[in-house]
Amino acid sequence: MWSSSSSTPLDLLTSNSSSVLGGGAVGGTKDSFANALTKNIVAMLVWLALSIINGSMVHTFLQHSRFRENPRYIMFICMVMNDALQLSLVTALYVVSYIFRKIPASVCCGLVMTAVLTTRSTPLLLAGMAVERYASICFPLHYARLCTVRRTLLLIGLVLVLTATPPVSDLLITLVHGPPGLFRSNIFCDHPRLFRHRSIYYKNVAFDVFYLSSVALTLLYTYCKIMLAARAAATSTHRASTGLASVRRARNTVVLHGVQLLLCLLAFVVPSLQAALISRFPLLGLEIRYVFFLGVYIIPRFMSPVIYGFRDEQFRKYWTRSLGGGRRAIRVQPGVLKAL
Repeated sequence: MWSSSSSTPLDLLTSNSSSVLGGGAVGGTKDSFANALTKNIVAMLVWLALSIINGSMVHTFLQHSRFRENPRYIMFICMVMNDALQLSLVTALYVVSYIFRKIPASVCCGLVMTAVLTTRSTPLLLAGMAVERYASICFPLHYARLCTVRRTLLLIGLVLVLTATPPVSDLLITLVHGPPGLFRSNIFCDHPRLFRHRSIYYKNVAFDVFYLSSVALTLLYTYCKIMLAARAAATSTHRASTGLASVRRARNTVVLHGVQLLLCLLAFVVPSLQAALISRFPLLGLEIRYVFFLGVYIIPRFMSPVIYGFRDEQFRKYWTRSLGGGRRAIRVQPGVLKAL
């Protein structure tokens, strides 16, 4: 009845714990103290930089009501906080993995469930943000009725429920069918070793295929609709140039959301690719894991600040003022916030 589940996003992080400082090895190699220290310092510096950026964005959002009352920015700041939580968690796991090989299973359970929830939340938030752009461009007269703060908060709540369902069900299945005393023991912290029942693997595969396919189709549909709106705006002699620019910005935003989704998908396929590369190049096992850690979990976290923090004219004005520590009021022309 027991088998190892397929690799999950968390495995890419915790697999590094086989190379504990002064201890384990990967493929017959050990990480020297200097290399381990350098890797951890780089990871911490990147985490610190992104944490400052994300924290300043959250501060800007909370300080100005125009953002708190706009569905687009509500979903954006939710994405930022989700990324910040995931980044802090995976960085902590990476650093801790060099110190402790095994941790209490109960602590591992909380870390794994939170990591899975934040990883799976990102694609659904991307889909919600793409639908908001679609409504803004294709139904501008009905936008205020379709996209309200209340509906946005309900959507975010639905995302949390959907993404919490798989890890909670993993826990319930393990409590019923797991070995006695599992959560009182110390284990090497990864998803397959904690949630080992065979049914968990098939359940999670089915869930991931369904919801990732749904997100991909949503992004494709909204992109095609916005493209059609862009062509109509380009051929119409009655549309203002600012309207066409807004459509183009919305189209580019959905494209960037698609890039984000592809980066999210890497988290689901990279553990298997990583294992294959390490088996082929065992002497480079530690370096391969570190490159994948940075490329899959760290670098993509810069996408959200780029999409909204740098590209959005209105948010950028307030955000740069917040970073500069200035107190002078910013004069912004009244009217609806420009679409990305």
